Amino acid sequence: MNIDATEQYTATSQAPEVLVQLFAHAGIQFNGSHAWDIQVHDNRLYREILTKGSLGFGEAYMKGYWECQHLDDMFYRLLGANLNERIKSVTKLKFIGEVLRHRVFNLQKSSRAYEVALKHYDIGNDLFTKMLDPSMSYSCAYWANAHTLEDAQFHKLEMICRKLELKAGEHLLEIGCGWGGLAYHAAKYYGVKVTGITVSKEQQRYAQTKCKDLPIEILLVDYRELTGQFDKIVSVGMFEHVGQKNYRTYFNHAHACLKDDGLFLLHTIGDYVTSHKTDAWIEKYIFPNGKLPSAKEIARSIERKFVIEDWHNFGQDYDQTLMAWWYRFEQAWPELSQHYDETFYRMWKYYLQSCAGYFRCKQGQLWQIVLSKRERAHIYRSYR
Repeated sequence: MNIDATEQYTATSQAPEVLVQLFAHAGIQFNGSHAWDIQVHDNRLYREILTKGSLGFGEAYMKGYWECQHLDDMFYRLLGANLNERIKSVTKLKFIGEVLRHRVFNLQKSSRAYEVALKHYDIGNDLFTKMLDPSMSYSCAYWANAHTLEDAQFHKLEMICRKLELKAGEHLLEIGCGWGGLAYHAAKYYGVKVTGITVSKEQQRYAQTKCKDLPIEILLVDYRELTGQFDKIVSVGMFEHVGQKNYRTYFNHAHACLKDDGLFLLHTIGDYVTSHKTDAWIEKYIFPNGKLPSAKEIARSIERKFVIEDWHNFGQDYDQTLMAWWYRFEQAWPELSQHYDETFYRMWKYYLQSCAGYFRCKQGQLWQIVLSKRERAHIYRSYR
């Protein structure tokens, strides 16, 4: 493969051979006849890929340089063939720079903790209320015995509460409480007191209104500011914002806040390999400073702190969840388009469907890990 292909690029109707060969590994063609093929509308697409890798590929889609009938299927094939790894040989210097940035700098330090809220979670509750189910659960649903998004999210919330063995009167800490769906469920159906924390002002405002008649407190704080002790701890879809330089700090705080006989459930996306960078497009446009952990990174970080009681993977359920969100977003677009432009529409479509492909090909995992201290005397029985 010629890594100097950018020097040979000319604005013709033909894709550079290096890209033709690269995408052929995944069975994807430029201007092919399959629903997963890339239809090129502007030849600047090729330079975007050759010079910027995945960032350029996504930005070119946002600009309308290319289209695909089934984006999710295209990404399933692309990521299933590990093209995200193969592209490194084409955009080598860009890749090295991304790795160094993540390894040298602490992108998730306290002073940057609120950036992801400003960039993503605070963009508009109108968007999320239209896209998500009524519980406002913005994390993987559990589809084993469900046929609708509402049921699948209810089953997920119920499974979390049962895995935590919640009992009336207990005090539950939720690290990253989102819009309050889990806190509401736990307090209403299990009689627990909940302290939830978030870095999003919009989430805090929504959750406080939703949970105002229940024993629930929603705080706008970073997890590093936590004090006190709790019977149980849960964290759903927040660990992806912690970063590898802070994993030990995160688990140290959770350990200090958990009573000796308590349980801690961590619900997180995970990558099937350890990586020292984040997809450049996702980081720039969706989740700034994000970092997906690997199983090895989690296991190493909890050593001498926690015992693993249960490790449950249902990552492929995220594919169905993301596509359900996409259908709801698409249906609501006529109304949402009054507040968001066409570029946002293409960005959001690319985000949801590329992530669906990521989980469909099993590069992406979804883990629920139940942890305890060694001091806990009770035997833990797994729940599904």
